[in-house]
Amino acid sequence: MPNHSKTIKSGQEASSAPGFLRRLAAQIYDIFLLVAVLFLATALLLPFTDGDPVSEQRLLIYQIYLAFISFLFYGWFWTHGGQTLGLRAWKIKVLTLNQKPISWKQALLRFITAIISLAFLGLGFLWIFMNKNRYSWHDYLSKTALFSEAPKK
Repeated sequence: MPNHSKTIKSGQEASSAPGFLRRLAAQIYDIFLLVAVLFLATALLLPFTDGDPVSEQRLLIYQIYLAFISFLFYGWFWTHGGQTLGLRAWKIKVLTLNQKPISWKQALLRFITAIISLAFLGLGFLWIFMNKNRYSWHDYLSKTALFSEAPKK
């Protein structure tokens, strides 16, 4: 059966960019896990906030805290093997454009620009339909990309 997916970069081995539905499925898996992590992170705050982590005075701090926890979640997985649980389930890896592990700096840039990609009604994610290499905005700006894992023999 021929492989109709486009390769990321000419001259590379036969790694290809995953399609939109695989990316979306991986993101949905990761959202469920991230929500659980954020619940735990919130529970850890309760003894220090009289049981109310989201008072009006602390709302901004709480939002920054959750964003930081979210970054640690994604950043740790991306820099340690290139796969969150969702990416692993769908056999996708986040790597540099030359297929090396990404740095924490790239992970931060990818995380921030992914939020921007989403904020523009998801246009940054949908950009993969316009780009010949299937790069999203956050792929392009962080010099990282999603690669499909080669099937095991």
